[in-house]
Amino acid sequence: MRDLIQSDLTSDARLALDLALTVRHDGDGGVADDLTDPTGLTTWVRAHHDTLPDTDGFVADEAALTAVRELRAAVRTLFARAVRPGAPSPADAARLLPLPEALRRLNVAAARTPTVPVLDWADDAEPVVRHQGVRGEGEVVAVLAQAAVAFLAGPDRARLRACHAPRCVRYFLKEHPRQEWCRPACGNRARVARHHERHKQAG
Repeated sequence: MRDLIQSDLTSDARLALDLALTVRHDGDGGVADDLTDPTGLTTWVRAHHDTLPDTDGFVADEAALTAVRELRAAVRTLFARAVRPGAPSPADAARLLPLPEALRRLNVAAARTPTVPVLDWADDAEPVVRHQGVRGEGEVVAVLAQAAVAFLAGPDRARLRACHAPRCVRYFLKEHPRQEWCRPACGNRARVARHHERHKQAG
């Protein structure tokens, strides 16, 4: 799923989108969820070793799974709000949280573990400040929530769209004015569906 996300995004935008993309089209016309059990969350977190803390030793339990799934529901609700007046992802349309509840979940998760600024300064580069979580059991959830807050409050939010190709449930960032779908395969499916619909109406 990482290949769907543009390489020029900030790590916050990538994390927020990657979390939302754990709900996806399964290839058979249904919706797949990468976070159905602790093993799925463990695998997903370890795949994000470049943006999440202590991923090598991370092993999810039921509490972590519940916390991340609750956060994801909040993030996808807020993504649905961000794409207005466009429609939300079909995966969310019937089960969006009330906005105050989505905001509460996001803010509570972001506060689970504080972050501290850490200065990196390589010999051949400018100094860079990154925010590192103070170690604790809620660190992964807090980092994900803080990334979502930064993304939703940042300039990339204006490019957020829900893909409405047949069977797709993804959110994506619009890269150019004519982009309608998250990836070319979705565009092809949408064009085929429109073609069949026109021929059905003509017949």
